[in-house]
Amino acid sequence: MFCKRKHRRTCVCVRIHVVILECPLAYYKSLVNQGKLKHDPYQEKVALELDSLLGRLDQYEKDMEEYHANLAKWEENRENERRRLLMEEAKSKQQGDALTSINKRRNMFQKWMSRKFDNVEPGVGKWVSYLNREKKLDSLVGKRPTAPPAPKGLYIYGNVGSGKTMLMDMFYSATEGIVQHRRRLHFHEAMLQIHDLMHKVWKSQEMEKSLQSSISNWVMNLPFDTKIKEWLAEEERYKQEMKMKNILPAVADKFLVDRQGYQRGSSILCFDEIQTVDVFAIVALSGIVSRLLSTGTVLVATSNRAPRDLNQDGMQREIFQEFIARLEEHCEIILIGSEIDYRRHIAESSIDQTHYFWPLDSNKIKEYENMWSLVVSQSGGRITSQTLPVMFGRTLEVPESCNGAARFTFEYLCGRPIGAADYIAIAKTYHTVFIGDIPVMSMRIRDKARRFITLVDELYNHHCRLYCSAATSVDDLFQGTEEGTLFDLESFQFETETENPRLRRDVLAEGNVSSGGTTTGIISLLSGQEEMFAFRRAVSRLIEMQTPLYLEGVSYLHPYFQEKPTENQS
Repeated sequence: MFCKRKHRRTCVCVRIHVVILECPLAYYKSLVNQGKLKHDPYQEKVALELDSLLGRLDQYEKDMEEYHANLAKWEENRENERRRLLMEEAKSKQQGDALTSINKRRNMFQKWMSRKFDNVEPGVGKWVSYLNREKKLDSLVGKRPTAPPAPKGLYIYGNVGSGKTMLMDMFYSATEGIVQHRRRLHFHEAMLQIHDLMHKVWKSQEMEKSLQSSISNWVMNLPFDTKIKEWLAEEERYKQEMKMKNILPAVADKFLVDRQGYQRGSSILCFDEIQTVDVFAIVALSGIVSRLLSTGTVLVATSNRAPRDLNQDGMQREIFQEFIARLEEHCEIILIGSEIDYRRHIAESSIDQTHYFWPLDSNKIKEYENMWSLVVSQSGGRITSQTLPVMFGRTLEVPESCNGAARFTFEYLCGRPIGAADYIAIAKTYHTVFIGDIPVMSMRIRDKARRFITLVDELYNHHCRLYCSAATSVDDLFQGTEEGTLFDLESFQFETETENPRLRRDVLAEGNVSSGGTTTGIISLLSGQEEMFAFRRAVSRLIEMQTPLYLEGVSYLHPYFQEKPTENQS
């Protein structure tokens, strides 16, 4: 089927970037007809499913706008009624206190009751009073409005280079102008943003705790005794505690909200390369994705594995099973079954070797240096050092940069305990990145290899132009044969625990795992096989990043040019 809606936009598709008028299926067929893509029945089936989903989003957006308007009105009415009930309870308590004071000498029983009331701590019986009040509010205001049923999303899985990301990006581009709230995230960036939001929510909780010695502003001016005001303040704080009891739903609620808008429509989350690399990923993904799905967010995700094969090491089995059940309830599971790496297929007739210089002999090193000089000359600037801000309050020193281009050595980027947050900062800041002296990698330098995989993922994900000098060809770059893990514990702990070690441990504690705060508490169970797959993906992407089709898109999609419009974008 062809989508009837037509929008003008820049689309990502195997990093083929042109202005399109069609929806996913029509655009896919046009690329096949132009010879830019090779027809694949699996890809066409996914494009058809994405088209069908896109067609259902128009009405869903309208339904969700109406739902959120009704929800906002309901929440306002409920809050007004809640405060009215609190006021009535406060008046009753104050009157009862005064009556007890007048009659407290009548008999010993009343005197004992008076002493008991005087010694009652503020907020006693909060749970019972909270439930009673909620029940009254249900009868006065009515039940919470029911969200309209969301169309099923898609979970697309398959081999390296099979077209998963290409098709998801076609769909994401086509949702512009249809869906108000939409995000497209890669796994690494999503995990970092989850950490960041966790920190902000945790800070807000700490601020709430710091206010426990004072009384809420609206309570302060009420015509009640101090004791009654304290009771009211405790009831207010208890309501907040009930809302903030679990940090992950609170983080999920902030994940897709448009900060510049007050009205909310439907939400789309496009999630590239879903992985369950460790316990934290399982617990965080389960809590946040489940919350988003239950509140109407439509998920379109890609992965190399079917949902039930994600957690092959059996980490947090119960939490994982609940997550998978929710995922399968809200998403169609679709396999792209092709064994062909289409990135390599596209590259066969168009690869540009001037972006990847090997081996590390004097001639190739000179060519690599000349290319850096040419890029600097063409930029019309001068080479300077720069300090980049990185998430979690850190910074990264960039030794050589010039007008959107930067140069590093492999050892500087992959031989030190830095990670995805640093690579994302680089990828967002520089449209052209040079990486020199890349060695042949084996399991003996698995930490460096793992960082290199993450680095390539982020440069590709942000659509950077990449120049490399390496010891061998792309296909022979990784020669690991030994058994063992490749996960970079040193970098991962440094990256996520520098700002606040409690956050990660608290979430792990929710998942009933060790919260000792040491690296053993966050050990990844990634197998060598998983790392080999990740490197095959990196090799596939390195090959595609040398093709003219990829390079043409840099000036369209890289954040540097999106922030600084050029004639190429007009």
